[in-house]
Amino acid sequence: MHDDPSRIDPSLDSRAITFENLSGERGAGGRAHGGRKGAPSRNLAPGETLELANIEGPGTIRHIWMTFPPAPPETMRALWMEVFYDGSSEPSISVPCLDFFAMPLGRPLAYHSAMASAQEGRGFNSYYPMPFRRSARLVVTNSSSRVLPFYFQVDYTLQRELPFEAGYLHVTFRRENPTVLRRDFVIADGLRGPGRFLGCAVGIRTIDRADWYGEGEVKVFLDGDMDLPTICGTGLEDYAGSAWGMGAHFAQYAGSPLEVRNPAQRRGVPDFLSFYRWHIPDPIVFREDCRVTIQQIGFASFREGHEERFAEYSRTNPAAGAGWAMNPSPGVLARGIAERVDDYCATAFVYCTEPQAVPRLDVTAAIADIGRADYEEPTPMERSFGF
Repeated sequence: MHDDPSRIDPSLDSRAITFENLSGERGAGGRAHGGRKGAPSRNLAPGETLELANIEGPGTIRHIWMTFPPAPPETMRALWMEVFYDGSSEPSISVPCLDFFAMPLGRPLAYHSAMASAQEGRGFNSYYPMPFRRSARLVVTNSSSRVLPFYFQVDYTLQRELPFEAGYLHVTFRRENPTVLRRDFVIADGLRGPGRFLGCAVGIRTIDRADWYGEGEVKVFLDGDMDLPTICGTGLEDYAGSAWGMGAHFAQYAGSPLEVRNPAQRRGVPDFLSFYRWHIPDPIVFREDCRVTIQQIGFASFREGHEERFAEYSRTNPAAGAGWAMNPSPGVLARGIAERVDDYCATAFVYCTEPQAVPRLDVTAAIADIGRADYEEPTPMERSFGF
């Protein structure tokens, strides 16, 4: 996905857009205040929509950096972005800003990966190549009730023509709060090929309080697959690159950076968590269509003396896999994997040969039920901004 840094291509015209040079014009950066620090930011009023970039192509957006003050999760997720290609009036990207940087649930934290990072948890970076043939227009909207100081930079290159195989990046946001029992949550669907599923960032707010949430398999249905997928994983934590359960971690192509857990809770599921996966060395290419889903299946165990609790749980949560193991070891009444219901959201990143419209973000649905738990404290920087 990345260029060989030793390759010098004089056909590329390197540009950057900030508040000091919104046109990306050559020789026009840093003009404010005589070029001594200038004017790098603006305050976004509640409800304000701001055009950050409107670039004539052909070209490729190479890097986007932005920052805004740490704030409660609902405020952080209420800042959202859209990207329109080639003069279209419908966006091909429509997502909360933080989710675009693979940080669901309005809780930024320090992490890095091959495609996105958050330096110190407050400088947000994307490295997804975003080619366009005629134009690319990027806008942000502040749907929160607070004035937000906002900084950004869009780094891009112009060129005479793009390779014919260059795809347009599409980014979609989905949420089911709660999910439906025994119906797999859809991560990606609805885009026409040829294309490539680059990856996803998924956030989970656990509702079911049983022992473990992550036995569900990620399935990739390609080019007309119906009942059974072409690609089927072995479990949620396996898809995120880990195994035997999962704690907070991050790496180049997969990770689970967010885990919010009551410090008084010694075991059980976290309240909020996220994971990401980038299919870069293992590309997922489709010719006609691609649908990616994940099952909501977990693990539960019940000790002897909890017969009523097990009876109620097994009534509402059907067994999956081999079913319940009864009296598997001394003191254990039952254990097994079972269907469950949680709150899932997913941001999917898909390249397609032609720009296509994606569903526009429902901000109200995106920010519902993601507020701080009682034990979560504002950071000192949040307090300094009055949150």
